[in-house]
Amino acid sequence: MRATTATILADFWGLIFPRVCLGCQEPLARGEDHLCTSCRAQLPYTDYHLLPPADNPLARRFWGKLPVRHALSYLRFLRRGRVQHLLHQLKYQGQRDVGLALGRWYGHDLAAAGFTFDLIVPVPLHPRKLAKRGFNQSDPFAEGLAEALHTPWHAAALRRTAHTDSQTRKNRVQRWQNVAEVFEVADAMAIQGKHVLVVDDVLTTGATLEACAAALLAAGATEVSIATIACADR
Repeated sequence: MRATTATILADFWGLIFPRVCLGCQEPLARGEDHLCTSCRAQLPYTDYHLLPPADNPLARRFWGKLPVRHALSYLRFLRRGRVQHLLHQLKYQGQRDVGLALGRWYGHDLAAAGFTFDLIVPVPLHPRKLAKRGFNQSDPFAEGLAEALHTPWHAAALRRTAHTDSQTRKNRVQRWQNVAEVFEVADAMAIQGKHVLVVDDVLTTGATLEACAAALLAAGATEVSIATIACADR
């Protein structure tokens, strides 16, 4: 079969500007996207979406705090591992396509397991941080999930009303105090009566997601679930 012009051009540009795996930095083969087959196979998947709610360790973090329907996370966050490297590429190197690809892959897994939602909402950044970073790292993940799940997503449904300090070095109580009253629903009509999936890049204590979920429920969402690219062990 004769190669198409597009294929020939792609191979030519691949020789000049080789695409590399964002996990191991080795060249990607034709058909591989962002991650090589080996790195993708070795990612630390949680498979929490396959567990009954009572056996889901992520869901237990929200018990007694607020009614989260599903608590989901694609990968385990391990320091100095592939996941941390991918998240760094997404957040600080402008590799938006990483979040999009991870969202698509996870969305296909969730769809195959029968998960459905009415609306997907990313955790917002404060305008000051958004201007500095250039984009919200949760947006491409939300977009990828929405595409795979055939579900609408709304980047502006939630609004962060105050600029807060980094959560990185705070304990659970400090994290909650830092974000307890900084989120509000910007488009109440969009979320009323709906099962909303709130998405973020990493879940540690869950304080940020709790605050977002509480705001959505108070504004009229009937159910709230959460999903992240990765979750850290407590």
